[in-house]
Amino acid sequence: MTIGTETLWHPFAAMESVKRAQTVITRAEDVWLWDSAGTRYLDATASLWYANAGHGRREIADAVAAQLQKLDAYHLFTDFANEPALALADALAARAPMAAAKVFLTSGGGDSIDTAAKIARAHFALTGQPERTILLHREHSYHGTHGLGTSLAGIPGNRVAPPFVPDVVQTAWNDAEMLEETIRELGPEKVAAFFCEPVIGAGGVLPPPPGYVEAAAEVCARHGVLFVVDAVICGFGRLGDWFGTARFGITPDLITFAKGVTSGVQPLGGVVASGAVAAPFWDTPATVFRHGQTYSGHPAACAAGLATIDLYERDGLFARADALEGPLLERLQGLADHPLVVEARGGTGFLGALELVPDRPGLTGTVANAVREHGVIIRPMVSALGFSPPLTATEDHLDLLADAVRKGLDDASR
Repeated sequence: MTIGTETLWHPFAAMESVKRAQTVITRAEDVWLWDSAGTRYLDATASLWYANAGHGRREIADAVAAQLQKLDAYHLFTDFANEPALALADALAARAPMAAAKVFLTSGGGDSIDTAAKIARAHFALTGQPERTILLHREHSYHGTHGLGTSLAGIPGNRVAPPFVPDVVQTAWNDAEMLEETIRELGPEKVAAFFCEPVIGAGGVLPPPPGYVEAAAEVCARHGVLFVVDAVICGFGRLGDWFGTARFGITPDLITFAKGVTSGVQPLGGVVASGAVAAPFWDTPATVFRHGQTYSGHPAACAAGLATIDLYERDGLFARADALEGPLLERLQGLADHPLVVEARGGTGFLGALELVPDRPGLTGTVANAVREHGVIIRPMVSALGFSPPLTATEDHLDLLADAVRKGLDDASR
């Protein structure tokens, strides 16, 4: 029996099947992975959307090792700080699209969503609008699996273990006019925040219709609703900029981030708040935001974040994402003629999807497993296959991806 097969409980997994067959990844370098049998794979999803700078970056590992030898760990509660956390907060605030930005560090994306939701509600409570408690989200949205994230889930299958957090309302994923209608029906004076992935990720890689993000931000501003950009997937180069907002020309009130901030090397996330949103917490005497995680601002994780930011800038990786988003979409469109494919999506950032025919339950998993047999790892989602290679990928890697996917689709057809 392979070690761990009877004890390790996998996320998002049917364990009765997984315990009989696991793929054990043992090594990684740039866009490549190796399993315990020595088989090499192209990592066409950057693991879970996060290895943006590629795997095995020595610069990040060295920064973590050096920090562990200096200060291995210490918390940020009350007045304690550490040098990497202070420097990372400065670096992120300087790159954020909002004025006088403040940075609350967390352990990951789910933590960041819960933090942003609490900040939004607490902000209004502190500014004389305690009735503003409703949180809005979109169809197909994915905002993690913590308590608030599960309540904000627009993927029906992810809404597990109800009852959910109250005062959470779903709206259309692609219609800003319906967003405004929803706010008017609920009463703007009752709505705290709207959570928006610029490109919906786990819900199927759904690029926004032209003008949608800009219009949604305007709707929220008009009604005093905080506009929260969930940049957990879309940030750190995936859409070609720091927080997935530049191409839309918007200034959000809150941004949640994680994943690419350390290229996944260390668990780290956070919330960037505008100065106006943060002001009641920062400028009112004796006001305490009673929220935080044990590992918020972990010095080794923050050292990884600083090293990763340096890599993005030194290697021009965001420009690479811009240059490759078109070629990735072209490769996916070249597969749209396959009888199992309904639609190819992409073109807004270096990520994309193939929507598969709806009449075969479990098809996405079947195809993803077949593609893996041809040396490429892709992500099966509810009804689509997802693609988000590291930003270090080349067009040759995209050719390999397209070839393996076509072979996997053919295998699944048979």
